[in-house]
Amino acid sequence: MPATVQPSLAGREPVLVIDDLRIEFPAYKSTVKALNGVSLHVNPGEIVGVIGESGSGKSVTAMLSLRLLPERSYEVKSGRLSILGRDMLTAKEKDLLSVRGRDAAMIFQEPMTALNPTRRIGRQMLDVIIHHQRLSKADATAKAIALLRDMHIADPGQVMNSYPFELSGGMRQRVMIALAFSCDPKLLIADEPTTALDVTVQRQVLLLLREKARARGTAILLITHDMALVSQFCDRVYVMYTGAVVEQGVTAQVMADPRHPYTQGLLSGLPEQVEPGQDLLTIPGQVPNLSALPEGCTFRDRCAFALPKCLQRPPMHTVDAATDHQSACWLSASSHTSSHALSQEPRP
Repeated sequence: MPATVQPSLAGREPVLVIDDLRIEFPAYKSTVKALNGVSLHVNPGEIVGVIGESGSGKSVTAMLSLRLLPERSYEVKSGRLSILGRDMLTAKEKDLLSVRGRDAAMIFQEPMTALNPTRRIGRQMLDVIIHHQRLSKADATAKAIALLRDMHIADPGQVMNSYPFELSGGMRQRVMIALAFSCDPKLLIADEPTTALDVTVQRQVLLLLREKARARGTAILLITHDMALVSQFCDRVYVMYTGAVVEQGVTAQVMADPRHPYTQGLLSGLPEQVEPGQDLLTIPGQVPNLSALPEGCTFRDRCAFALPKCLQRPPMHTVDAATDHQSACWLSASSHTSSHALSQEPRP
């Protein structure tokens, strides 16, 4: 089970705040509504998961948080986004350069595309450390070796002298984690950091990431499509669909009592939810076209419990105020409506 956030850390101002963020991507004869009112926050020292299918807006949220999307490729329609109180949507490029790496860092899905294949690992690490911390080459080298050793790399000197293509996928991801922690950031955004790894290495890397984050008090925003991963490593979770949060709360409670049919659908696809020999359950249909989103609840065409009222967009309803468990579903408005009740028979 995910560790409980220390009260001293959870009580501070959030490291990352996203409030009612809406952005669009201009396209040929249309507009892609990528984010449609996303609101979330990450407190110091906690691990927060963001989960959803492809097209739900997870990676766009992650990339925009550090302004890594190509400039002028999108338009912010409304909302705010801040890291450590700094407005990231209006920040100048020189300010962004100081935030990236020093205050906030990112671990990408495939380290082979994030690391420069033509430069040795040591050179890449030294460039980052010296740029942000103004250390001498000798001190930066010592710090790089210590960081790699912290990642449980037995021979950091050999890794420093290697090119990325000479390392395994798991080793490259450990290097990326070392780079991310090299300047002691307050926020670490991990976008599908273990997708390219096998299950055993995946768990090792995630345990290592959590261990180092807890030791340093670093907040983590973990972007993933894996519900099992969220249940094991995240303190809180946000479930996204068509560019909006449809359910949120403490991970253990959301997993035990999911109130949005979409969350229930994601959980029903876990292997432990079916008997041996049976096919895994899937959510019928597909994510709607973000250029022509339906009115009201965007999940209604895939939902077995859709009501006439679902033609109106549901607001977030509080399920449990003590744990900030909320769900954007009309059925969640009733305190007597449980996930067990929803799982019985579809409503007319």
